[in-house]
Order: sequence, then C-alpha cells, then structure tokens
Amino acid sequence: MKVNLFLSKEVDEPYADIHTNQLTDNISKAISILESEEASEMLAVKKGSDIALLEFSDIYMFRVEDKQVNVYTENTNYLVKKPLYQVEEDLDQSFIRISKTTIVNLKKINRVAPSLKGMMFLELKNGLKDNISRKYLPDFKEALGL
Repeated sequence: MKVNLFLSKEVDEPYADIHTNQLTDNISKAISILESEEASEMLAVKKGSDIALLEFSDIYMFRVEDKQVNVYTENTNYLVKKPLYQVEEDLDQSFIRISKTTIVNLKKINRVAPSLKGMMFLELKNGLKDNISRKYLPDFKEALGL
C-alpha cells in the first residue's frame, strides 16, 4: 500500500483520504483506528514495505541510526519517517530523552548503572542498552523521582 503524508500549517485538524478499488478488512481497521481517540496513542511505522500501527505502550526505544529513526519494540524494530524531535512532541511523560539520538520508555527500563565520564548506562527489559548522556541526566533523574 502506498502512503503519502502531507504536513501543512494551514490544516487545523488532521484528516486522511483513502483511495482504493475495494474496501478490505485492513482498510476498515485503519479507518476505525484513525477515527478513534486512541489514534493519538499510536504511531505509524514501516518494516520494509509494510506499514504497522504501534501503541506507544509497546515501544521500548526510539534511536537515530544512519540518519533514520528506528523504533524498537520487544522483539522487532521499525522505521518512522518523522525526525526524532517531532516524534518526541507526540509522546507522553512515559518517554524521556536520554541523549541527542535516543528516547526511551521509562516503563521498559530493566536497570540503570553508572558508566564512564559522569554518564549512566541503562538496559531495557528487551535487552537493548544505551548510555544516558550528562546533558540529559538531570531530566532523567527527575523523571524517575531521584
């Protein structure tokens, strides 16, 4: 399925136009999701040529790699077309930026430990690891209530 996204400051409320030669179950599901209030709690991502809708609660981490934003879930990674700062705008307080290139879901953290040069290291419940940079460490500690 081909998907086009158009960003415009002239649009007050987002809307979607779907062009198809037949109404399939997948299109019906997409319409239902887009029309529901839960759509704001979901993110459209790509895996190859497939498009999936992920609930934010299923996302472990967003990380920029090779100039692309990767979205990591428990067992799979996807790509999202938005830059990281735009993704961050849509997230709730469950997510925190830990470096220039990474945002993590606080609910998916397994452990946090000291690392090199004043940084901290974290491991997510799915085994992914990353460093919390000194710049973002105060906000991270505040988010954890430390």
